[in-house]
Amino acid sequence: MPELPEVQTTVDGINKVAKGQIITDVWTDFASSHKMFKDSIKNVEYFKKFKKQLIGAKILKAERRAKNILIHTDMQDSYSTLLIHMKMTGYVMYGIYQYNKKNNEWTPKPGQKALEDPFNRFIHLVLSFENGKQLVLSDVRKFAKVALIDAKTDKTLQGIGPEPLSPAFTKEIFLERIQKYPNRVIKTTLMDQTLIAGIGNIYSDEILFAAKILPWRKVNELSGRELSEIHKHIKPVLEKGIDFGGDSTSDYRNIHGERGKFQGAHQVYRRTKLQCLRKGCGGVIERRVIGGRSGHF
Repeated sequence: MPELPEVQTTVDGINKVAKGQIITDVWTDFASSHKMFKDSIKNVEYFKKFKKQLIGAKILKAERRAKNILIHTDMQDSYSTLLIHMKMTGYVMYGIYQYNKKNNEWTPKPGQKALEDPFNRFIHLVLSFENGKQLVLSDVRKFAKVALIDAKTDKTLQGIGPEPLSPAFTKEIFLERIQKYPNRVIKTTLMDQTLIAGIGNIYSDEILFAAKILPWRKVNELSGRELSEIHKHIKPVLEKGIDFGGDSTSDYRNIHGERGKFQGAHQVYRRTKLQCLRKGCGGVIERRVIGGRSGHF
């Protein structure tokens, strides 16, 4: 699942290519009658209203909240923010696409090399703009969530913890959040979106390795110094992920359909049985299932 660096990379890309664009059409082939999707575009009736509202709207800016992309528009309605949660395999791209009515599918116009990668062909949402280009969502497993929300009152967003890249994310705030569940293991705690926003499986491993903390240790077993070390490394590790354009170990691609490069900078994640890169260590990386997720150390 895309984590904070991947979502931030996508948001930065949207602001570069789509800010100020006016939406002229909206398409999706998502469709489900399951009640869990009633407030998203997977509900056919919801999508009809969604499309009607968005056509003619101008994109003002995009921002990130935890792992959510928030695209704010100039719609004169409280539900004026387009929310995209990419879930496990979703990502957003921008370019010139063409619609094949016979196959009911969108493909990039030839000559856009990265977008033409077969990996990028699972298009399930298309926003068309006045400039003739499109913002699309590719999602092989079709888990992504797309909806219009009121960003000021949305309950899902209100339940998210503080942003770790914010200057307000002080050591004191971190300690207050992390110690809410003292009997939990530290890796699981770092990944709890109600405590801290945006950290997932990849970056929790990298943060704990940088802080020299084993991922299965419980919060109440960690000393004040050890907790301070974790806080000290959160921001640098996440910023490194952004600097590398996100992590494409799995599905993630950026706004141009290109792979991120953070997977080439892993210290522990997915490096099982490989030699530890820490100077003077000489050990090998091991993997253990912790709270249902892989922990590398």
